[in-house]
Amino acid sequence: MSANSGKHHVVIIGSGFGGLFAAKELGNEDVDVTLISRTSHHLFQPLLYQVATGILSEGDIAPTTRDILGHQRNVRVILGDVKQIDVEARTVRSESLNQHTITHYDSLIVAAGAGQSYFGNNHFARFAPGMKSIDDALELRGRIFGSFELAETSTDAEQRRRLLTFVVVGAGPTGVEMAGQIAELAQRTLADEFRHIDPGEARVVLLDGAPKVLPTFGDRLSDKARRSLEKQGVEVQLEAMVTDVNQYGIEVKDGDGSHRTIETMTKVWAAGVAGSPLGAMLAEQTDVEVDRAGRVHVEDNLTVPGHPEIFVVGDMINLKGYPGVAQLAIQGGRYAAKEILGRLAGKEPQAPFRYRDKGSMATISKYSAVASIGRINFTGFLAWLAWLAVHLMAMVGFKNRISTLLNWIITFVGDSRNERVSTFQQVFARTAMQDLGPSAYPNLADPGADGDDELEHHAS
Repeated sequence: MSANSGKHHVVIIGSGFGGLFAAKELGNEDVDVTLISRTSHHLFQPLLYQVATGILSEGDIAPTTRDILGHQRNVRVILGDVKQIDVEARTVRSESLNQHTITHYDSLIVAAGAGQSYFGNNHFARFAPGMKSIDDALELRGRIFGSFELAETSTDAEQRRRLLTFVVVGAGPTGVEMAGQIAELAQRTLADEFRHIDPGEARVVLLDGAPKVLPTFGDRLSDKARRSLEKQGVEVQLEAMVTDVNQYGIEVKDGDGSHRTIETMTKVWAAGVAGSPLGAMLAEQTDVEVDRAGRVHVEDNLTVPGHPEIFVVGDMINLKGYPGVAQLAIQGGRYAAKEILGRLAGKEPQAPFRYRDKGSMATISKYSAVASIGRINFTGFLAWLAWLAVHLMAMVGFKNRISTLLNWIITFVGDSRNERVSTFQQVFARTAMQDLGPSAYPNLADPGADGDDELEHHAS
């Protein structure tokens, strides 16, 4: 692909579902495409918790972007963190390890996704990693399995209690699935592997300030999910706000105004989403509005008001209350690509973008899940099978589907987990890099910075 081919040049920011499906839609068309991403892979985010709990490897859910798009000869992939979008000059400046790249565009698709939100308390991230990246999942894997290892050798009863207490903050799909898997890991996978501790005595706590788990699933499924979690031994604590996080525990304010401390070494943050900072960058130059979460108020055709050449898709948009989920990103990416191709062909504009909700699912434990598809709600084994099928088919790449299926068979039939390797480097690298600062690691992401699309377990 030549940068000076004279063809219409489409620049896509982000390799999540929005960016990837836009690039695939534009593949082998009479346009040049450049996809810029801060990671070299496309992340299937709904299964990150399975990497963290030893079911899947990172390679299963994160195929390389170049491999996916390699056959599309008109698409170029650039590794870099976008630092500037110049709307007037129509350029994007990206950076990778102090190497700067300026990319000109005729059309721009911004699909930079969302990052973890700590609601203004980014210092929580030091002790409570989020669930937005491969690095997060590998760090949590080390923290979870490492806690059992340290408890085995500890001679202090209080320390063992802290080590065997796991707190998940956020009772949405990610938090529910994470809490359920930690409980299952302790009670089944690790049951016979230790001699001085009983892993089944591990305490798993699911916290949320809301009055229900999975609140978007409706009362019936929410109640079912809570009962299933409690049957597994998960302590579901609702209307409980986290006020502070430190190395040894979490400070909680309950609905009655009382305060308490949960002593724990392993904290997982699965609450809150913050839009990519690129939304604010666009707002500074175009006067487009952004909401409190940093999402951009776009036109009905997903463009920035006054700038028809700039499309925003996925988690980054604020439009008609649409949720920041995988299908929104996929549908938006395809819509933007088709709109660009239609303009070049002289066709009439498409009808306004309309999100088609294909349903919501969440697993609770092995053989148990909840699903809401249109007006149909169902639970249990059937919902679990549907969850497996939907997520397997939504994965990109045949090889990834096969390896994931084999790992699932090993895990769900035999209670074994092959992907349990963890190192001290995985556990401590993030905080060590942050301590060294941006001078040593200029591209180190902020806890609230952008990431791949938020993929809250919607059916494909």
